[in-house]
Amino acid sequence: MKSVAAPIPADPDVVEELIGHIRNRTTELTESELRVPIEHFVSPARAAAEMALMQTLPLVVGHVSEIKNPGDFITRRVLNTGLIIVRRADQSVGAYRNMCRHRGGIVEPAESGNKRAFMCQYHGWSYDAQDGGLKRVLYQDSYGEIDYACSGLHQVRAEARHGLIFVTLRPSNSVPAIAEYLGPDVDRQIAPWNLENALVALDKAFVRPINWKLVMDGAIDPLHPQFLHNRPGGVGARSVTNNSVFRTWGRHGKMFSPRAKLKDLVLSGEQPSASSKYVGSVMLLYPNALFVEAPEHVEFWTVWPTPGNPSECTVKIRFLVRPEVSSPEMTARLNKSWGILEQAALEEDFPMEMKIQENALALGSGVFRYGRNEKPPQHLHRQLQRDLG
Repeated sequence: MKSVAAPIPADPDVVEELIGHIRNRTTELTESELRVPIEHFVSPARAAAEMALMQTLPLVVGHVSEIKNPGDFITRRVLNTGLIIVRRADQSVGAYRNMCRHRGGIVEPAESGNKRAFMCQYHGWSYDAQDGGLKRVLYQDSYGEIDYACSGLHQVRAEARHGLIFVTLRPSNSVPAIAEYLGPDVDRQIAPWNLENALVALDKAFVRPINWKLVMDGAIDPLHPQFLHNRPGGVGARSVTNNSVFRTWGRHGKMFSPRAKLKDLVLSGEQPSASSKYVGSVMLLYPNALFVEAPEHVEFWTVWPTPGNPSECTVKIRFLVRPEVSSPEMTARLNKSWGILEQAALEEDFPMEMKIQENALALGSGVFRYGRNEKPPQHLHRQLQRDLG
């Protein structure tokens, strides 16, 4: 039987702070309540502004395991933009708009594969898979003069870090490299999970009639588990409500909450170790990604607004597993973890968020309130407000 690697250590300072909150029945607080206009969840104008903002920021669209070898590619549709993401010969990641420079046809219809060139399905123009350059135009003699150097596929800024593939659809001069965008503190949080070599053990996508921010709110909300997830053996029984710590690193942030095991040890007088076995966490990779740490794997979420519809989004959930803990026993535990998450998300969180969206549409005005003990979702909305003005 393959041995299981030790759980990822937790920050000892965070664990001590959580222990203090358990003993004192407290939680981390903001300076004030936050009120967010309901219009922000239903307004087409607001949705368009958020989408325009997202297009200027690095967004996670895949994992390097999907394009292991030179010439491997995947296609994605990201915020209405068709993309081809490729592994180059030098192992770097490139990305191009899936759009022919002739008349706008798609140059690659497949979801994935390995190719030296992409050919437009409309008129046969072909492009090099490594650099996106125009390779061949059929019937050029009768077409006319073509500047090949200026007729390659539109390149999209792409970079891989920690095994995650980031693209920036409309970068400005002020958008930094991914290392700088994440910052050293976020880097330190992700690095122990060895995601560069991780395996994608589960890949699910769900379209729901919910504003994307409500899904994000639900994932980083520290108060609802005991109420919404109160089934025996569910999320509510495994976590502690209203005893959380939230760290902010620029646009990003991370919520730490004690698992029920930690509370039991503290109340029994024991001193637990600083381990992910005892602390649950959800990191917001701004604007729309969530890094959820389980004891032996990562749930990685991306939540995508539907262009033109503020009341719909697509939620993509993946389980990323460190190769050193991969085993048949781990597969069984992952299946159990998915069963718990499936119940919580599909049967409890999403239906509640759908009702919230329906209420928001029916009322149309007013505010949603975020208390001082709801620091993580406050951070998301305050950051959006700073970016959108």
